[in-house]
Amino acid sequence: MDAIGRIEKALTAALAIAEAPGRPPRLAEAMRYAVFPRGARVRPRLCLAVAMACGEDVPELTDGAAAAIELLHCASLVHDDLPCFDDAATRRGRPALHLAFGEPLAVLAGDALIVLAFQALARAGAAEPSRLVGLLSIIGDAVGMPFGIAAGQAWECEPRVDLGAYQRAKTGSLFAAACMAGAAAAGLPAAPWRAVGEKLGEAYQVADDLRDAAADEEEAGKTTGRDAVLGRPSAALTLGIPAAVRHLEDLVGEAAAAIPDCPGREALEALILFEARRLVPKSLALTAA
Repeated sequence: MDAIGRIEKALTAALAIAEAPGRPPRLAEAMRYAVFPRGARVRPRLCLAVAMACGEDVPELTDGAAAAIELLHCASLVHDDLPCFDDAATRRGRPALHLAFGEPLAVLAGDALIVLAFQALARAGAAEPSRLVGLLSIIGDAVGMPFGIAAGQAWECEPRVDLGAYQRAKTGSLFAAACMAGAAAAGLPAAPWRAVGEKLGEAYQVADDLRDAAADEEEAGKTTGRDAVLGRPSAALTLGIPAAVRHLEDLVGEAAAAIPDCPGREALEALILFEARRLVPKSLALTAA
């Protein structure tokens, strides 16, 4: 089974937990709406790619970690789109969840997806319990305080923002977790993989800023132009688009160079460079990595 097939299977199994008999049906429906149909699944694919590069030996554990990371990402999108934050109208080419189901269910769906991520990871951990504690710590740190995605969202509420700190928390933390969790699920030390994920996460956030500034809504799959309207930190607005593109290229190159020695290093480096070219809007050229 290919990576996407593994991820979709693991996410379907996780959602089945929320859809047990006796559940509130609309909340379960809202959670499924947030997860399917799929987006790019960049973070869980990265988790699987790192695990395979490290000599993956417990696929069930890797799949659980990848699913947990994607569920947390989906939860963050639900909350990010709420009127109190971005007030976004669309997500993945459809009405944002709070418009489709109402704000109360959107808040609850995001919360429930966060919890579901750890439920799914705990169940997957039965395949190799000795690695579960490390995975829980890695993924928990990526979503909470002081440097996880919740902290990243909170930086938008501060009067002064360090752009690098904001990007590392809001986006880089979950990318770092994806890389580290892939290594940990394969039984290798996770810490050397942090730099790879942080660089990729920062690159992805720069690319997201570029999409918001330069892509149309059809290509982006969500409401664009919100950074300028809301006065949010943005590499595209702060640096200018040409400099932001160069910064993205540098970050991707640094991520590839930071890959630790492992059996699948060359294949993983090629994958990172290939995926980088899909990050920016079609109207902008990514010339090098």
